[in-house]
Amino acid sequence: MGQAAAEGPAAAAGVDGEGREGQGGEGGEPSVTGRQRLARGLWPPRLSRAQLIVALLLFVLGLGLAIQVRTTSDNGALRGARQEDLVRILTELDNRSQRLQDEKRGLDSQRSQLETSSNQAAEALKQTQQKEAQLGILAGTVRAEGTGITLTITDPHGGVEADSLLDALQELRAAGAEAIQINDVRVVADTYFTQGADGVRIDGHKVSQPYVFKVIGNPQDLEPALNIPGGVVQTLEKEQATADVVRSQKIVVDALRPSKQPDYARSSQ
Repeated sequence: MGQAAAEGPAAAAGVDGEGREGQGGEGGEPSVTGRQRLARGLWPPRLSRAQLIVALLLFVLGLGLAIQVRTTSDNGALRGARQEDLVRILTELDNRSQRLQDEKRGLDSQRSQLETSSNQAAEALKQTQQKEAQLGILAGTVRAEGTGITLTITDPHGGVEADSLLDALQELRAAGAEAIQINDVRVVADTYFTQGADGVRIDGHKVSQPYVFKVIGNPQDLEPALNIPGGVVQTLEKEQATADVVRSQKIVVDALRPSKQPDYARSSQ
């Protein structure tokens, strides 16, 4: 009985049923519970300088990504486009990829012919002549004909300016146009547009409406490129102009540029 009575206070000063330490101990100092020790370990946080820098960099990176995603979502050119328009755009991208693949195969074929031909000099001359004809079309010094489209822009209110015609030209080039003529002006790589008091000038030549684009290329690529959402046709309609696109199996581009001979440059071969 005496031993039991002596153990009673010790048990009361020990750990209670909830796992907390009692208030016993030397000097009568209050004991600290497990929860209090955990709270003291977590707060205030003890961070090093390197950890603070890393946290700040991660915050800035996350903020930048969030802003970029929101901007892309808000300003996407294809946002709200119809399903058939998206399908048409994907088809156009596939066609561009196919054209590049065809061009690569053509170059590989030319290289193989040069490597395997018994008369390499004759084969090289043949390919050079073919290349000369192609460059003549690009330079606008020879006539060209082939499948394509005719784009006619009518502007009764005078709202179409040089930049609108340039946008139409760039869209056609991106869609694979190989030869272009606007009214009586042959379009080449260095063609430029200016807007003056007397209207639109192309390479210094005055052009008046209706603006007629004769374009040689794949009609299945050219026409959809002009009709994509927010594209050339819709932009012209906002200016109260009309844009008529007609496919044709034979487009003739006969406006020619003068052939220029370099004054100083000579072939190195």
